[in-house]
Amino acid sequence: MGIEARALVIATATLLAFGLAALYSASAFEASHDGRNSAMFLFKQLSGVAIGSVFFAIAAKMDAERWSKLSWWVMGIAIAAMLVTVLPFTIKIAPPILGARRYLYGGSIQPSEFAKIAVILWTAMMAVKKADQMQRLSKGLLPIGVVLGVLCLTAALEPDLSTVLFFILQAGIILIAAGARIGHFVFLGVAGVPVLWSEVQRLQYVLERILGFADMAGAAHQKVNYQLDQSLIAVGSGGWFGTGFGEGRQALGFLPLSYDDFIGGTIGEEWGFVGLTMLIATFAVWGWLGFRIAAQARTKFQQLVAMGITSTMLITAYLHIGVVIGLLPTTGLTLPFISYGRSNLILSFLMTGILVNIGSTREKVIGDRATDPMAPAARGGSFARAGA
Repeated sequence: MGIEARALVIATATLLAFGLAALYSASAFEASHDGRNSAMFLFKQLSGVAIGSVFFAIAAKMDAERWSKLSWWVMGIAIAAMLVTVLPFTIKIAPPILGARRYLYGGSIQPSEFAKIAVILWTAMMAVKKADQMQRLSKGLLPIGVVLGVLCLTAALEPDLSTVLFFILQAGIILIAAGARIGHFVFLGVAGVPVLWSEVQRLQYVLERILGFADMAGAAHQKVNYQLDQSLIAVGSGGWFGTGFGEGRQALGFLPLSYDDFIGGTIGEEWGFVGLTMLIATFAVWGWLGFRIAAQARTKFQQLVAMGITSTMLITAYLHIGVVIGLLPTTGLTLPFISYGRSNLILSFLMTGILVNIGSTREKVIGDRATDPMAPAARGGSFARAGA
């Protein structure tokens, strides 16, 4: 295993250990208040850790290049699972929760989380396949956009507009890295503004969140801003060093979803500015290692996958933190390895395993080349073989 891959495992283990402790502290009151074991959410999260560890082990051992051949299957399964959440005759499998159908079997599985890895793998595969046409709108971006558009449409019907935007952001990062023209994205973005605005107006809660964020002190949006206000109270109460583990007051029923979408607020209260800063720094280290692995990947496909995975993890983490400290409107994104939610946790394990394999495979190739006198001496040899 390469140095970067080893360090990535250590950074992941650090985030996971801290996350389990933070989750227990943030969820104990909620579980006890409902007459259940105070560690109920922790035990459920540990089951996700067990399943995720299996996915991690498989992904870390499986040659990352094989995902290119499996990407169509992964995308097909993702679209099928997303369709189940919106079709009228599947309502028993995907019942409405808080006004949206985003989960299967009462909240056990969230297809949109697993669709994120489908976007990364499939877009990277298509970018490599269409490498000579990436700068052409009609034969490069548009065919890719049609399939991704189907996935985004299912997310919009749930409804989950933030996930739609996240899919687009994921694909955009990979395609631009693959050589697509930024001007084409600007054109498509301008063309899509009317559609996006119509969706914002149709989804009243989205419009209320945007207006509420723009006028945080306004009485008209006090109800919309309640969750954010409570998060800001939590972060502000933490001061420099926090109130101490398990001593936060906002998790005692004041801050909704203090163990999930707003666990960053609970961390800010109990661990303070210093603790939140160290968390941000740990994610930065995770991202730095991920981008180093991407830069040293032995094939273009693996490079794009590593970039997509790393960007996805960093964007998710920093958007979550940005929301809980009031820099961004409420989006409902979890904090990887920390927030309660087994779907995101398993996905995070899977993505980390793929990254570890990309880092480890490179070391193996270089090691084999160093001990084999007949192997190409130049680093470009591995790229040439991969592209043949």
